[in-house]
Amino acid sequence: MRCFIALDMPAEIKEAIGAVVEKVRPAARGIRWVPPHNIHLTLKFLGEIQAEMVPEIQRILSAVCSRYQPFALTVRGTGAFPSLKHPSIVWVGIGDSEELAALYRDIEDSLQALGFAKEGRKFSPHLTMGRVKERTGKALLDKELATFKDTFFGTIEAKEILLMKSELEPTGAEYSKIAGFALTNKA
Repeated sequence: MRCFIALDMPAEIKEAIGAVVEKVRPAARGIRWVPPHNIHLTLKFLGEIQAEMVPEIQRILSAVCSRYQPFALTVRGTGAFPSLKHPSIVWVGIGDSEELAALYRDIEDSLQALGFAKEGRKFSPHLTMGRVKERTGKALLDKELATFKDTFFGTIEAKEILLMKSELEPTGAEYSKIAGFALTNKA
């Protein structure tokens, strides 16, 4: 099964991002937009795993989460990877957070014991809004996204991380929760 570890977003953040997508969509052809209900912050993509690995992954994530308290995250701005001039991924930004960076590193380090390689790229927390499939209308996309580059989407409290399953369907990926792990440190 294809799995990843994520922080979910509250409905109001998903709806606000969906509203931006609806405003940008007419100017941006060739983009596969993420349905608002699927928007999340990926902490680690695990890829294809055997079902037998799930209990050990759950044990590790439970231990990691026991070391953290809930923390706030700011959701603000739009952009593209690798750049607006050559977009592959259209995103909404997540503000800098020492707690999020520490949680990410802890997940990376802890899962390495199960054979999951550490991510080679620097962690750039974001919410994927869309994936660019064609470059048609790129100039219009640049202009439209620029109007939302400073938009404040909200502040969330990160209280739980999720182990998720992703099933690829003809209509796109469908995500389902395998397990949730509360951030429970009372320190």
